[in-house]
Amino acid sequence: MTARYDSYIICTSPRSGSTLLCKLLAATGISGNPDSHFHRPSLAAWRKSHGVGEIDGEDERSTLARVFAAAIAKGSGDTGMFGLRMQRGSADYFMGKLAVLHPGPGSDRARIEAAFGRTLFVYLSRADKVAQAVSCVKAEQTGLWHVAPDGSELERLAPPRAPVYDGPALMKWYETMTGFEREWEAWFSREGIAPLRLDYDALSRSPRDTLRSVLLALGLDGKAADALSPGVKKIADRVNDEWAERLRLQIAK
Repeated sequence: MTARYDSYIICTSPRSGSTLLCKLLAATGISGNPDSHFHRPSLAAWRKSHGVGEIDGEDERSTLARVFAAAIAKGSGDTGMFGLRMQRGSADYFMGKLAVLHPGPGSDRARIEAAFGRTLFVYLSRADKVAQAVSCVKAEQTGLWHVAPDGSELERLAPPRAPVYDGPALMKWYETMTGFEREWEAWFSREGIAPLRLDYDALSRSPRDTLRSVLLALGLDGKAADALSPGVKKIADRVNDEWAERLRLQIAK
């Protein structure tokens, strides 16, 4: 099969299932190594993440060219296709630096394609913003963000701590998540992008089917999804359910 695209960007927000999707895509061996290759809004952080050393007297555009080359190599592996996860909170800084690297094109979409070639835009969202906010606050409090299917920890960002209901924090994340959705939709409209739309719940229920839909959209072999199993496990429990119920009451007031 001949790929229709050279790259893809998973446009998303925290706790939308993007880690699961990225791991599945990487495991196929044909669709790159998608990750948040430009996550922190800092050129210094980008350089550090990709092992790009500082050169005295080098202008910003030249530094960016080296960073983007390193990121493309990391996000492509030996597959010839670049995969990128873009969180909404990182997008504006990324687009600004992309305009420095490619000042000629007149839109974000044109600059993205100047950098990465033919690009498929994938929008992975979560309809239940209450559950999404709960997941974020609980992960921040407990320090545990992802676990493997066997229950072992995959990503811990802080020492273990018991979760405690925090109404203001939950409301702030709820408003942030709804804002992220508005911002993505406004950006798609402004850039003339009709993304491939994926849903968190559908991904959770049937990860292989969701993976297959992405592969086929890219022009890749959908059968590569058949033998794969999810690399992460949902960690929601009764605490999530109880917090979600309380937050919905809080929002309704």
